[in-house]
Amino acid sequence: MRLLEFGTVFLLGFFSCVFILSFNFSTDLEIPFGFGGNSVNAPVNRIVEDDIIIYDDSIVLKVSNATISRYANSGSMKPVLDKGANGIRIVPKSEEDIDVGDIVTYRFGGRLIVHRVVDKGEDGEGAFFVMKGDNNDFNDGKVRFSDIRYVTIGVLY
Repeated sequence: MRLLEFGTVFLLGFFSCVFILSFNFSTDLEIPFGFGGNSVNAPVNRIVEDDIIIYDDSIVLKVSNATISRYANSGSMKPVLDKGANGIRIVPKSEEDIDVGDIVTYRFGGRLIVHRVVDKGEDGEGAFFVMKGDNNDFNDGKVRFSDIRYVTIGVLY
């Protein structure tokens, strides 16, 4: 009996979600659809549609001072980043250029670490950011703006 009740509640929730989504989105938008999963904040959108120019043989992104990044095969940011992906990154000018959900590169012990910002705050020393790899169980602790080198604004596979 409990299985029947669970199945009924599941189906009601599923069809309610489909019904609501069908009225709240333009038909031109692709809707990511899933259940459960990782509750990671998405990065801030830094490239507006008007800055993407598509030609028959190429795509142009109008982004000032962008550089390309390459990634080691560490697994901490899979499936978003891994060896073989090409990142598009910019240098942040201030703490305000970094938001929770952004993927940033920061210097730690002579190495460049690429992780997601999971918290942002202030303490007696000023602004800090807490980073964490999407596949890591623990965060990296407080990171200061002076250690942050780049903000990833796009990934190409």
